[in-house]
Amino acid sequence: MGNMSELELILTGQTEQHIQWLSSNIGIHHEMLSGFSKLQAEAELAGIELTIASGFRSFERQLAIWQNKFLGKTAIKNVSNQTVAIEQLSVDEKIHAIMLFSALPGASRHHWGCDIDVYAKNLLPQGQSLALEPWEYQASGHFYPLTLWLAEHAQRFGFFLPYDKFRGGVAQEPWHLSYLPLSQHYQQAYSQELLAKTLVNSDIQGKSQLMSILPELYQRYIVNIATTE
Repeated sequence: MGNMSELELILTGQTEQHIQWLSSNIGIHHEMLSGFSKLQAEAELAGIELTIASGFRSFERQLAIWQNKFLGKTAIKNVSNQTVAIEQLSVDEKIHAIMLFSALPGASRHHWGCDIDVYAKNLLPQGQSLALEPWEYQASGHFYPLTLWLAEHAQRFGFFLPYDKFRGGVAQEPWHLSYLPLSQHYQQAYSQELLAKTLVNSDIQGKSQLMSILPELYQRYIVNIATTE
């Protein structure tokens, strides 16, 4: 996808130049290392082993997630955590069903490296695998102490929850943290035009329909996040 600046490549997940790899599959923005380390150390004092489940995600990785959901190879869940019967949906309905939990490739905040999905490793019951589903973080869930702790302390270290509640776009994601010193800059630099340019040059499923409703999708899912004032 030629003719893109370095910033545009970062915004759309087409470079890893800004990423520091912490393990073979977890990477975060190198300018967030210090901020996250401080947050992690503070959490440890409260008895919480703050752990990254997902960090940087490339355009190609996000595209694979999209294609698999669109083609019915991966289940699409609704807000009640039930599988959606996609064969009964129109293309429009399918797009909205996917975007409840999965971003459009080129429009995921995970491309930026300063947005991460977190959990408390020491609060995960033995023999149980991480689901990254809202119930784990709610009052009866095993990560509820983490939810309460983040609500009280995250902001002090520069982090906020962009999907703190459902606003009619992306579902509530109590695990998704964003590092404001970086993400506010990227959010301001991002545009519908950049997303359109990125998708036009891809082989994404549902492309023609996506392009026709892109303004609505952009407003409903991409800029419709928590305010940080």
